[in-house]
Amino acid sequence: MPFLPETQTTAIATSTVEDVIVRDKRLCADLIGKLTFTEMLFFQILGRTPSRAEAAVVDACLVSLMEHGLTPNALATRLTYTSAPEAMQGAVAAGLLGVGSLFVGTMDGCGRLLQRLVEAEAGTQAEEARRIAREHRAARTPLPGFGHPIHRPDDPRALLLIEIAKTHEVAARHVEALGVLSAAVDEVYERHITINVTGAIAAALADCGVPYEIMRGFAIITRCAGLVGHVHEEQRKPAMRVIWETSEAAVPYEGAAASTE
Repeated sequence: MPFLPETQTTAIATSTVEDVIVRDKRLCADLIGKLTFTEMLFFQILGRTPSRAEAAVVDACLVSLMEHGLTPNALATRLTYTSAPEAMQGAVAAGLLGVGSLFVGTMDGCGRLLQRLVEAEAGTQAEEARRIAREHRAARTPLPGFGHPIHRPDDPRALLLIEIAKTHEVAARHVEALGVLSAAVDEVYERHITINVTGAIAAALADCGVPYEIMRGFAIITRCAGLVGHVHEEQRKPAMRVIWETSEAAVPYEGAAASTE
């Protein structure tokens, strides 16, 4: 177990009669109306206000991942809302539970690989990238940040995010490492595999100083807003019953006792 001091403290927030104190800033006097939501979430999570360039890049990352149609997250939210419309938070939470290592939340896995490349000894980065690609191919495990069933040969969101990071002069070692890894992946797999949006997000956030361990949190934040949109559409134009019935028709029961009526 990690060592625990005799007294535990928090550096995030407290409150007084006059105001709320967030990381030594007064909510009413220093933050509300002064920071955008993107700037505030960065400040809340990392404890520092982002530069204007960092805020623009983080904002682009959040926008890029908010929505992607009737994905498992959206379906889970809509199905749960249909079952319990009195608890919107439960429906959104159900969708957020699917922000994982295969869908939406893969930037932390990619970020870990990019950190491995950044920390490689000088002159060994390309070989380390090939080693990563060979490891994943041999194990037949998904390579986080790469591949997409629809966006081929390239993910337009990833290309745009990398361009934005470069335009704002935020792109640095991690964006460079992503390019090195991409070249190694294509070489080892003997075909082009697209850098997907979470791969670009991993590189961009890392170059903004976001540790890979917390990157998935940014996906959770933005997808939460997207799922609220799905709840609102389900309120106005209910679709889950049709999706449910379509699923039953598409996956029929095959047991011997199936009804012949």
